[in-house]
Amino acid sequence: MMSGSVVDNTVSSGNSSAAIPTDISGQILDLDEDDDLEVFSKDTTLTDGSSFNASMQTSPASMINQYKFEEDADTKDIFVTVDNPESHVTAIETYITYRVMTKTTRSEFDSSEFEVRRRYQDFLWLKGRLEEAHPTLIAHPLPEKFVVKGMVERFNEDFIETRRRALHRFLNKIAEHPIFSSSEDFKIFLTAASGELTSHKKQGPGFLSRMGDTVKAVAAAVRGVRNRPQEFTEMQEYVEAFSQKISSLDKVTQRIVREQKEYLEELKECGPTYALWSQSEEELAEPLKNVAGCVDRCCKETEEQVKNLSDHLIPVLHEYVLCADTLKMRNDLDKAEDRLEWANNALKSDWTRWQKVMRTDLRSAFVDTAERNVSYYEKCLAVWESFLHSQRTDAEGNGKVDFS
Repeated sequence: MMSGSVVDNTVSSGNSSAAIPTDISGQILDLDEDDDLEVFSKDTTLTDGSSFNASMQTSPASMINQYKFEEDADTKDIFVTVDNPESHVTAIETYITYRVMTKTTRSEFDSSEFEVRRRYQDFLWLKGRLEEAHPTLIAHPLPEKFVVKGMVERFNEDFIETRRRALHRFLNKIAEHPIFSSSEDFKIFLTAASGELTSHKKQGPGFLSRMGDTVKAVAAAVRGVRNRPQEFTEMQEYVEAFSQKISSLDKVTQRIVREQKEYLEELKECGPTYALWSQSEEELAEPLKNVAGCVDRCCKETEEQVKNLSDHLIPVLHEYVLCADTLKMRNDLDKAEDRLEWANNALKSDWTRWQKVMRTDLRSAFVDTAERNVSYYEKCLAVWESFLHSQRTDAEGNGKVDFS
């Protein structure tokens, strides 16, 4: 097993670790130095200056030849899970680490199972290194930066769980990518002890890193050259249209959830009102109590419905809002006509793959939402049908006219 590949649920000396507190508003936070309190990132600029990457491709042919995208799930040989968040408190900061568990059958790994703890900054580092080494490929977005300085109450279990899901999804997207998943940086992220990872992050730029500057220039040329192939112009137009649609859908869905939450709060006030009314209306006491019960049951179903939208649909939509921002082409003036062919092929291959994954993800999210909506309305319908049935039965039993 790789040295330090199994890490227990603690951090380096001088830090204290504990289960996540319900309220840590009294703990000290240093938000200026730490990005761990920022929930979803368009900006993955690194500040440590590290750029060495032993796995980076140094020739056009070597990159093109690796573009063999296999989508067969049976061939998946690496599985990653992000779970068990922990709060760590030091004299100057409070931050969260997440357990990253890996199971793999790949021969380049020294063992089949690894367990490490990583904080948000480590994920940022990984994404930056992957983009640096492979500038023509499409990296899945991380949770975006959401600075909560002065808003410590947000640093709670809901906040942490939202981030955990996003980080889990990010690593699995990397693991499913035929190029990114073979990166040495990805392997180090999954296996190295905290100290080893810190040392690796601090390594200065080397020859391969300087080669990366050339690769970046070529990638810029693919995006900005005036006489680039028509298909890349069409790609840019597609991204612009996709960005507008997915951003609009994201905003509308979030507004719907906000309005449903407001509706839920109003609905919660109805049940007690009906119950209180039943105490002063002897003739209507039973139906009023029944209505109160129906309202309460609908409240529970509505609460679950809001949670489902927040947990399953909104995260997928928002991730692809960030994807669209990443994909928007830069209008650089650089030209590298003699090296465009291989960069074109690399970007085009990953673009095709990204579209397939995107459509699968969104289709799955829409189908899941539809099924949950049907279930929600069927349950609410059953609640009120039960009420009507009880009232008809009572009316018939009392010899009264059925009001159906």
